[in-house]
Amino acid sequence: MKKVILSTLVLFSISLSAQSLKDRLKHKADSIEKAAKEKANAIITGTTAAPALTNEEVIKGLKEALTVGTNNSSGVASKLDGFYKNPKIFIPWPEEAKDMKIKLTKMDMTKKINEFETSLNRAAEEAALKAAPVFIDAITNMSLQDGFAILKGVDTAATNYLRKTTYNPLKDKFMPIVKEAVAKVKVTSYWLPLATAYNKLPGVKKQNPNLDEYVTNKAINGLMLLIADEEIKIRKDPMARVSDLLKKVFGSL
Repeated sequence: MKKVILSTLVLFSISLSAQSLKDRLKHKADSIEKAAKEKANAIITGTTAAPALTNEEVIKGLKEALTVGTNNSSGVASKLDGFYKNPKIFIPWPEEAKDMKIKLTKMDMTKKINEFETSLNRAAEEAALKAAPVFIDAITNMSLQDGFAILKGVDTAATNYLRKTTYNPLKDKFMPIVKEAVAKVKVTSYWLPLATAYNKLPGVKKQNPNLDEYVTNKAINGLMLLIADEEIKIRKDPMARVSDLLKKVFGSL
């Protein structure tokens, strides 16, 4: 009788062990199958999880994006007609002297007016040749604490931050380059005949806008617009992410 009971207990124990092993194997098989399905789905949908980002990586990525955008933008803007034939950044006749333009147009000086406007844009194109190092220096020294806030912001958040925090020092460093460009393309020589003709008119307020200041502001704003366009490309188009850091940071969006 004791032998029967012992045998029964042994068989029961073996049965429990077998069932437990079977359950563990099934659980493991289910886990493997689930992981395989998740991996396959991620590959199909392109939703593979990005590695965790640090704030320092995000800041470096944002600055690199602005640097890439600056190099591309200055390259485009510095070409012949880079400003002149781009309606987005074309530099027009100074707004403060619009009444002067109206009167000179009536005096059949349209050709001279067009030559002057062309010279403004040629000066900006010339300045854009040397713009990249000045802009990149501003980007490098830009104080940025919360990179994630900008990364998750609007599509031009990094450029907007650059404009807000560096505009004045950027302008100070860029002004001498613009002055040199204005002199090189002889903007003043196109302006003087217009100003002389206008100032001879009775009752008019003499016009003498600061052309260096005007071109500097317009050139910076134009380049910022182009940099913003480049930022949007990097955010939206994986092909525009030309480094591993850009891929990691902006691939997380």
